[in-house]
Amino acid sequence: MEIQTDRGLSLALGTGRIRTVIAALVSEVNQVVPVSRLIDLAWDGDPPARARGVVHNHVHRLRRLLAGHAEIATQGPGYVLLADPDSVDAHRFRCLVADAQSAEPWAAVALLRQALGLWRGEALADVPSERVRQTLGVGLSQARLAALQELGGRLLLLGRYRELVTEFTGWIAEHPLHEELTALLMRALQATGRQAEALDHYHRARRHLKEQLGIDPGPALSEAYLAVLGGGHSRVPGDARRPKSAGPPPAPAVTACPGSGRAAPYVAPYVCDHLRGPRHPRIAQLPPVVPDFCGREREIAMLDQHLDRVPRPECVVLAGAGGTGKTSLAVQWARHHKERFPDGQFFADLRGFERPPMRPRTVLTAFLQSLGVPDADIPESVTEASALYRSLLAGRRMLVVLDNAGTAEQARPLLPATPGCLAIVTSRRRLNGLVVRDGATLVKVGPLTSEEGLQLLHNTLGRQRVEADTAAAGALVEWCDRLPLALRIAAARLMAHPEWSLACWTQKLADERRRLQELSTHDADLAMEACLYLSYRALSSNAARLFRFLGLHPGPCVGDHHASVLVGGDIEGTRRHLNELCDAHLLEEHAHGHYVRSEMVRIYAAQRVAVEEPRWAQDQAVQRLLAFIAQRRVAPPSSRSDLVGSDTSH
Repeated sequence: MEIQTDRGLSLALGTGRIRTVIAALVSEVNQVVPVSRLIDLAWDGDPPARARGVVHNHVHRLRRLLAGHAEIATQGPGYVLLADPDSVDAHRFRCLVADAQSAEPWAAVALLRQALGLWRGEALADVPSERVRQTLGVGLSQARLAALQELGGRLLLLGRYRELVTEFTGWIAEHPLHEELTALLMRALQATGRQAEALDHYHRARRHLKEQLGIDPGPALSEAYLAVLGGGHSRVPGDARRPKSAGPPPAPAVTACPGSGRAAPYVAPYVCDHLRGPRHPRIAQLPPVVPDFCGREREIAMLDQHLDRVPRPECVVLAGAGGTGKTSLAVQWARHHKERFPDGQFFADLRGFERPPMRPRTVLTAFLQSLGVPDADIPESVTEASALYRSLLAGRRMLVVLDNAGTAEQARPLLPATPGCLAIVTSRRRLNGLVVRDGATLVKVGPLTSEEGLQLLHNTLGRQRVEADTAAAGALVEWCDRLPLALRIAAARLMAHPEWSLACWTQKLADERRRLQELSTHDADLAMEACLYLSYRALSSNAARLFRFLGLHPGPCVGDHHASVLVGGDIEGTRRHLNELCDAHLLEEHAHGHYVRSEMVRIYAAQRVAVEEPRWAQDQAVQRLLAFIAQRRVAPPSSRSDLVGSDTSH
């Protein structure tokens, strides 16, 4: 159960029965839900005497939380949530599935995938009421399985067997007793010539049914079983695309598992063809460069060093906070040096901090398709697909740009293993796993210098407008924390309003209550607040809690002991969470035990703690910090040995 604003920010619902109340109101949006029903759902049919007052308090809190987003009105004996039904995922899911019923097969597949993409796990799993999960959640889960079954039928009708096998294998593992899903998977496997796997799925499902339910397979599963037995050795659809020849097909090449020193079980018949003939497709996937790019001499020099090293596969990680221009830097450098990689350039946005992130299997499929491998010959497992990908890169000089990686594990299967190839990975994290295990070079991408920030404004706004008020332009650069994304957003706002002066708009940014709001566009993805939210959302719960409480600290610098006191935790645990914040580039360890942060990070942390933490918790944290500072000021120097490394600047 989650409520997000138009900017993608999650509202702090808290825990307990308030989640049950809002779940019931949201599931019946624009319909009156009687208070008696809310009480029954919240206490699973056994409410205390004070239940009605508790529900009223929850509704009062929800009204304040939803102010400006939606309205909870009192009507007759209950409450009604007044909102756009399409803003409710469950409603949108049902509408999309209904539209798919009457659509053409290809359109139905798109609608059903859009509907299933709204799911992020079990329905209402975090709502404490068992009755809510049974009355509302079970129905949604059944509708989800029905939509999945409909998707499988449409894919089968269109002959898109490979997609069906890829998507349904995981679903079968999660729902081993669902006979219709297993039957669809079996038919797709049969169509791709994998009868043995289809029969294995049948026998596995039959055992589950017998052991857990004591029944035999039903008609759908039995018919699929008989069809596989009578289908013979059907050919893979991709075989029809192979050139016919008088002799047998070329001997398959066995691909090697990376790092294992032994052959993988997958046999790839197209490896020999690619290595033997000059029919390599030209690959040029780099996006356009940013026309106002400037600066970054240090980072470009570090990237240039990898062009002259001994011929071996190289990997460079460009790590920095969101908005520092890592992607622009990678693309600018890659396009400038693309002649050094004559066999082509791959590019993939891994969406590592979005939901859901791009799966390595999906990217490998796209890369292998670009290399000319038919869909039917792309292995199912990531390990085997990665081995085939690396085999096809053998003897080539290629550049692979992997943008916005969330983890080392997401990027590792996509790294080339061939001398002469180079991989550039950008991330908001340091990706120490690639540095330690794969020998990658870490290049930190920080804010621009003040001079580079002014140059960026010159490139976007024009030199005449900037030089008309250089003082305001310099202040604007600093209010934007010298971040390319923030500066481009500011420049876009100013270009849309040529009558605005730099001084007038810079004064708006000086008000930190409005700064993040001003540095936004109508595109939700192009906003500093949304950019910070993606980094914040990826934190562990403890690190996120520490980040919020650091919003109560007034200055740009904070010591580890101050952080520990604010959050009310032990110093060692706090240091681990501080390191996580540094890894996410939300903090930077300026000296041992001393951490600095940008102004916008500090402002965002203050906003999060105000929204997500109760007022009493904030007050207690501030009181702990003030008491700690007062104690240090009166303590004799000999008694401060335990405070070594704490912040002494405030």
